[in-house]
Amino acid sequence: MSWDYGTPTYVREIEVKDEHIDIMGHTNNVVYVSWLEEAAWGHSQALGLNWEKYTELNRAMVAHRHEVDYLAATFCGDRLVMGTWIMENDKKLSLVRRYQLVRPADGVTVLRGYTKWVCVAIDSGKPKRMPAEFANGYIITAKE
Repeated sequence: MSWDYGTPTYVREIEVKDEHIDIMGHTNNVVYVSWLEEAAWGHSQALGLNWEKYTELNRAMVAHRHEVDYLAATFCGDRLVMGTWIMENDKKLSLVRRYQLVRPADGVTVLRGYTKWVCVAIDSGKPKRMPAEFANGYIITAKE
């Protein structure tokens, strides 16, 4: 596969199912955003930053902004691969993650995405400084 930023930090395989399809007969745009979140959360868990660690630290990363470029339609039965990279981490409050969704059958990139994540206190929902575990765990894996 041709990845935009080299080997992804985390890869997730996806199969498009009936419940992902909208009235137009292709994957609904909202489904793609959920796949971005699932890839980000899967990567966090792989780093040991799971819900238990989040609650222990009273911190969580929440989406502040998504940008999604829908480049090609996908259909029921398509097998896709989502790659993600951390592009920025200010080690204070926010980080930026990029995504690329590829259909291996034809090598087409069907989506590129971007999310700015902000650290918040779980108990208040207010922005709070990242704990060391986030600052050092969410390492930058690619540059623009």
